[in-house]
Amino acid sequence: MELIIVRHGRPNRVENVEGTADPSLTDIGHAQADAVANYLCDLDIDLIVSSPMLRARQTAQPLVEKLGKELIIVDDLIEIDKDSDTYLPMEEVKAKGGDEWQAIIDDPDSMHGDVDIEAFADRVFAAFEEIITTNPGKTVVAFCHAMVAMSFLQRTLGYEDRYGLRIDYASITRVQASRAGVRSVRSVNETMHLGDKVILTP
Repeated sequence: MELIIVRHGRPNRVENVEGTADPSLTDIGHAQADAVANYLCDLDIDLIVSSPMLRARQTAQPLVEKLGKELIIVDDLIEIDKDSDTYLPMEEVKAKGGDEWQAIIDDPDSMHGDVDIEAFADRVFAAFEEIITTNPGKTVVAFCHAMVAMSFLQRTLGYEDRYGLRIDYASITRVQASRAGVRSVRSVNETMHLGDKVILTP
């Protein structure tokens, strides 16, 4: 089967909301979602799944509408920041610089607070493996998040640095998975379909 992993488009900045931050896409984020749909719509796609977070669902929606498919929500594809009351795009944090950005450089894990990162990675890997094993021979598109994609790729490729791969907004990553358990990463962070809508994230 082929697993096509799509990161959500560029979301809005949200700070200190009541409850948890679940930002919608910006105008460019919606344009990125349209670009993803236009790029993937000619493929023979069997299933479209998504994180329950709004930014992922909104990125999936144009492809769902083009193909007339149902969007299946997979709760365990939710991002590591699911309980945070703030969403700050990393490119804004980097541009601002200062102590906040330096702290992330010194210890990237610090940006996730007290979240159990290994438990998160276990959950994500299990979710993708469930998608793979229950859809043999099919093509599945999964709309999710940067840490979700990076955690799965880290486990699949067997490297130590969980932040070692770049996953930009609305980028596409392709994994070929066999019934024998072989997982082949065919591409990571495709962005050519975005044209001038590419936003390079730190």
